[in-house]
Amino acid sequence: MTLPTRADIVSRLATSPPLEELLTGDDLERQHEISKGGGKPAAVLLLVVNHAGDPTVVFTQRTAHLADHAGQISFPGGRVEEGDGTPEHTALREAEEEVGITPNRVEILGRLPEYHTGTGYRVTPIVGWAEPPLTYRPDPHEVADVFEVPLAFLLDASNHRYESAFFKGRMRNYWAMPYGERFIWGATAGMLVTFHRILIPKPVARTDF
Repeated sequence: MTLPTRADIVSRLATSPPLEELLTGDDLERQHEISKGGGKPAAVLLLVVNHAGDPTVVFTQRTAHLADHAGQISFPGGRVEEGDGTPEHTALREAEEEVGITPNRVEILGRLPEYHTGTGYRVTPIVGWAEPPLTYRPDPHEVADVFEVPLAFLLDASNHRYESAFFKGRMRNYWAMPYGERFIWGATAGMLVTFHRILIPKPVARTDF
């Protein structure tokens, strides 16, 4: 697989089809079901780090004592605060607070479609680009670890698993992308699936033969 360049990412985000064309089946049904309840606005930063020949994406592992998503893997980000103005501002502010990435290190490339979580958030994923090296300074209250995963791994559909589990009285479906000892799943994996579908669109079937 040939990885998309920075210019490819900008172009494909700018011409992204509507969510209905990106998601299928259970994905779309679940998003519509969750969205009926409204939700609190939030934003996350999907940051691509341009390591030569092997770009990566930045993730955090949340600390075990947090009330929401304790111990889970996520993108830097959080809820919109008064005065943020835009989701981009929220994502950059949270990234600086959580892992110490200053806004001047990040070039904003675009947005992914808003993602509704089962915990009541309307999340806008902001796609950013950064040149290495980056120095991380994780907030010890919120972040247990900061790590990077190769973009090639995340954009390989063979690494995307659609799983189900019985939780709180009902069967729930979710995306997962296990990477070594890391288990990327839930909303974070769902946003990555959307990112993949925008950057690596399915080939259009030929009808001229």
